[in-house]
Amino acid sequence: MRQNTLGIPGTILVTTLLITGCHQPSHSQHRRPMTKQHETGFVARTMHLHDTDYRYTVWIPADYDPAKRWPAILFLHGKGECGTDGELHTTVGLGRAIRANPERFPAIVVMPQMPKEHRWEGDMLDLAEATLDAACQEYNIDPDRITLTGLSLGGFGTWALGARHPERFCALLPVCGGGDPKTATVLAKLPIWCFHGDADPVVPVERSREMVDAITAGGGNVRYSELPGVTHNSWDAAYTDPDVVQWMLSQHQ
Repeated sequence: MRQNTLGIPGTILVTTLLITGCHQPSHSQHRRPMTKQHETGFVARTMHLHDTDYRYTVWIPADYDPAKRWPAILFLHGKGECGTDGELHTTVGLGRAIRANPERFPAIVVMPQMPKEHRWEGDMLDLAEATLDAACQEYNIDPDRITLTGLSLGGFGTWALGARHPERFCALLPVCGGGDPKTATVLAKLPIWCFHGDADPVVPVERSREMVDAITAGGGNVRYSELPGVTHNSWDAAYTDPDVVQWMLSQHQ
């Protein structure tokens, strides 16, 4: 049984497909494709992991140069974007912000898609890690500049995956999620910026407050933006703020 560099069992096979529907003939298994020029924009991929095929998307800036290292963002979507189409999860949250202002995102953005009726836990965290690992093999990503973020269900996943592998990320930006306060000691090692609307009827704002309080008590570097009168959609305020984007891209291990 083959293992990737994160120690996740199972063979990972990645194929290339543009969101526009154009197929590429090359295939890669943790190798950079032998092409003269990388596709840019939202580029789709298919991964085989744990006997299942999963689609995910990678955002590649128009000026991507494989000769230099790039910062990266791993984005975990919410419940409403679960599926197998390989595109829906790019239309809400971070993907929507990129479409509106692509020039703000000079980075590789990795967006796994989770099937319906799943959560970002267990095998789905394996998927998120393996997707990032595959992108690191294909693109020249700086391993010291990888930020983890997610909204709603993906906000929970951000707290969970950050605690699972704090050494993998330079910063976390969880949006309207919640986590386990017992992981505060581990999470305190990372720069964190947390967002939540104080009128959220889906995920109570207390879920973010308790994480922020626990990490702060543990001496962590956490910044908290609680949005007055905002309900569940606190992600648009977070991801469309150029200062937030710059914060994610400026972090470094």
